[in-house]
Amino acid sequence: MAEMMVWEAIRRAHDEELANDPLVIAMGEDIGVAGGTYKATQGLYEKYGPERIIDTPISENGFTGLGIGASFLGVRPIIEIMSVNFAWLAMDQIFNTAAKVHYMSGGQLKAPIVIRSPGGTAHQLGAQHSARMEKVFMSVAGLRVVTPSNPRQAYGLLKSAVRCDDPVFINEHELMYNLRGEVPDEEYFHPLEGSEVAREGRDITLFGYNISVHWCLQAAERLAKEDGIEAEVVDLYALAPLDREGIARSVRKTHRALIAEEAEPVCGVGAEVMAILNEECFFDLDAPPVRVSAANVPIPYNRTLEKAAIPSADDVVAAVRRMFGL
Repeated sequence: MAEMMVWEAIRRAHDEELANDPLVIAMGEDIGVAGGTYKATQGLYEKYGPERIIDTPISENGFTGLGIGASFLGVRPIIEIMSVNFAWLAMDQIFNTAAKVHYMSGGQLKAPIVIRSPGGTAHQLGAQHSARMEKVFMSVAGLRVVTPSNPRQAYGLLKSAVRCDDPVFINEHELMYNLRGEVPDEEYFHPLEGSEVAREGRDITLFGYNISVHWCLQAAERLAKEDGIEAEVVDLYALAPLDREGIARSVRKTHRALIAEEAEPVCGVGAEVMAILNEECFFDLDAPPVRVSAANVPIPYNRTLEKAAIPSADDVVAAVRRMFGL
């Protein structure tokens, strides 16, 4: 095992897939000469040249559409949208073309394209640079959505996405690029479907994805130490499709559930997980499921207000204690 940061794992996956297949290219703003805003393509421009590491104009709709069109002809583009907030500008291309072309063409066309984009609330970037858009992407039929919580997943999910014939949206978190973790020394492909048990437990299941997995893990340690509550933590790294079987399996074991997400609760991942629990586990639950979500407001620029709008491990702990009457 090698220890590396998330951005290093993403860069390694880029490098390996570019070396493996000459039809793999990367496109995006500042990914070439500058090496990427988050260093995910650092050094690849010098290694593979401007025809495969393509710096684009500030035109998300344009270069995303160009990549999707190229994918129809067998190219496998990795599109980096510098911030998920800017993906709004490319939604017509992603939702109306990439996600639908295989179905609408009767299987004659495929769009094997990967779209990577960082999102989430970083530090005082304001409402227009703090979007949590995973729930928007996961609602679109024909689009796979995955979101890594550690370097191993970031590496393996990108490699699997590049070789997948479906369009894949990879939702990364801006605060996690410097997170360190172990990545296998050998080539590793992470499944694009499923979930992972990040911590075994018996009393309650805490569901999270990307950054909220870490809130859940921190909360689980506190609950075990301070309250004797052994929480299971399930990492929902695949948001579309969600792992219905894995979600139900854990809750049938623990009989309680909490879903932590950084996004606003309305029409979100937590709402969908609660629907699955209602359909699959209604009679297994000893208490109503609970969501820990952001305030339903545009993210403030003011640091104090920003922190107040976003949940944390403390909120997860407090919600679990309320469920147990503590």
